[in-house]
Amino acid sequence: MEIKRPNEAALCLTGIEGLDDILRGGLPRDRLYLVLGSPGVGKTTLALQFLLTGAERGEKGLYITLSETKAELDEVARSHGWDLASIPLYELSNLEAEIQKESDTTFFSPSEVQLNRTTIALLKEVERIKPTRVVFDSLSELRLMSETPLRYRRQILHLKQFFTGRNCTVLALDDGAGLAADDQMESLAHGVLTMTKRVPDYGVTRRTIRVEKLRGVSFREGNHDLLMRTGGLVVFPRLVAAEHHQAFPKDKILSGVPSLDQLVGGGIDRGTSTIFLGPSGSGKSSLATCFARSSAQRGEKALYLSFDETIATFLHRAGGMGMDLADHLKSGHLILQQIDPAETSPGELTFTIKEYVQKEGVKMVVMDSLNGYIYSMADQRHLALHLHEMLSFLNQQGVATLMILTQQGMVGQMQTPIDLTYLADTVVMLRYFESEGAVRQAISVMKKRSGDHERTIREFAISSDGLLVGPPLKNVQGVLTGVPVLLGQGQSTQPNPPPGGASRA
Repeated sequence: MEIKRPNEAALCLTGIEGLDDILRGGLPRDRLYLVLGSPGVGKTTLALQFLLTGAERGEKGLYITLSETKAELDEVARSHGWDLASIPLYELSNLEAEIQKESDTTFFSPSEVQLNRTTIALLKEVERIKPTRVVFDSLSELRLMSETPLRYRRQILHLKQFFTGRNCTVLALDDGAGLAADDQMESLAHGVLTMTKRVPDYGVTRRTIRVEKLRGVSFREGNHDLLMRTGGLVVFPRLVAAEHHQAFPKDKILSGVPSLDQLVGGGIDRGTSTIFLGPSGSGKSSLATCFARSSAQRGEKALYLSFDETIATFLHRAGGMGMDLADHLKSGHLILQQIDPAETSPGELTFTIKEYVQKEGVKMVVMDSLNGYIYSMADQRHLALHLHEMLSFLNQQGVATLMILTQQGMVGQMQTPIDLTYLADTVVMLRYFESEGAVRQAISVMKKRSGDHERTIREFAISSDGLLVGPPLKNVQGVLTGVPVLLGQGQSTQPNPPPGGASRA
């Protein structure tokens, strides 16, 4: 889907790459914008990045602070490694003595005198500096001095008219103090950015940013995850799969285990998603590792995202199956990344995957496991939509996506935290079952949208030589329930395939 973008010369970059992408290149120049958000959400940091970006491009800036001191702003800048020497700063404290003197010698109300004197002094400073970028921090001070919505609206209109024709882009910050039901600035501003934060019961604060309006621009709507890091804000634009599509070969991806490939219909189709479903310890991660290693052996890059185990544990487990991944890691064909659900937002995770696919050429993505991905979601109601968009993107890029979903329970009836199997193109189920006093494992393919597959249930085992997939279990039924029933006299429920009857990784 082609997106129309404004002329780059008419755009004012914010200096935040993700935000500029949401805005389709930046803010239209010479307009007044509102940045709305509660204290601590990152408005000041955004404003400083906006001015510093202008300074880097040879544009004059001016920071008008009505609520913070120069020392406080310098402290914020130092925390990010910035130097504000190139940014003129005008403080409200510079006006206080003069305003107080005026209010003592006039019959007008002190608040009216203070508002008028403040506005006049600020505009004089703008005329003196002649900036092309201005930040007002914050409008809540003007609102409180105005006392009435009518007076406040007149002040905002006066500001807007003053900047008209002065080739100046203005960011007005507002924390909503004293706002009540008044939305004067939102209706008068050319664009409105809203920043929010939510503190979960556990983990880091989750911040988002959204564009409420931006006249004349088809911006990317919705909430976008936001991080505050050393060096400034990082915005992760919401993924829209329809904007990304490329042609790719319609071939199959093999696991390196012939009988496993036969079970799934000759291999996993490129550009599809597969879920390995089963109880804990049944071999789901081992199956995914086998496919990832096979992809690396073919010279294609595979990204393995581990939510549940450390990289050291992963490598130790792979080594125990005879899979030495050191060469693949060194060559970069296998990329291991550990994800902490308490620290990583869904938007950041999606952005990470997108970058690896588009910039590193990754052709296989493994998510181990979806349970950890679920925990990273602030609201599980949106999980299916979020995952659907990401899978659609990966499918259109020709990436094979392998997802692991752990079910609750060990044998018998199983439950999952949330049913996501309908999103997957292929579902591979693993089960424990009892046989002659031993616990064994079975594997079967429950569905495959992209082609035919075996309807059989095979025994599955993990050894130091790799994965073993035996012939179909034809002499028993009820394997998926965990307690198989013998069919026919004199037959054993123990599959025990003959030598050569099982494939190894």
